[in-house]
Amino acid sequence: MLWCNAGAVVRRCVIVDDNERFLAVARSSLERGGLEVVGTATTTTQALELIGALRPDVVLVDIALGAESGLDLVHLIAAVEVSARPQVVLISTRREDDVAELVSASPAAGFVWKADLSARAVRDVVASGEQ
Repeated sequence: MLWCNAGAVVRRCVIVDDNERFLAVARSSLERGGLEVVGTATTTTQALELIGALRPDVVLVDIALGAESGLDLVHLIAAVEVSARPQVVLISTRREDDVAELVSASPAAGFVWKADLSARAVRDVVASGEQ
């Protein structure tokens, strides 16, 4: 089981990325590590619909969503009613050093480099409660 900083169990995850191949690989990796990937989205509109319908514990959001911004999506998620708001972890192919300022200025719990993405990495970021 994966625990979030509020003490709740983190089991259900939505992944938001514009790369279908990455979504499949990430789903497989996270599910092997014990996270249930309840949905994937390639756009902010799809993501918001899934989050509202599925109420995941955590949402992984690519910083660059093609023509859209994952950072904008994070702010939209942060505006959701507190009781329904999932933890958000930003992901990117860019290294953390390259995006540190963007991540720290966002309401996301933290960041995981895509090459290091695993259920454990997500657990560690969410448990750390970085804001």
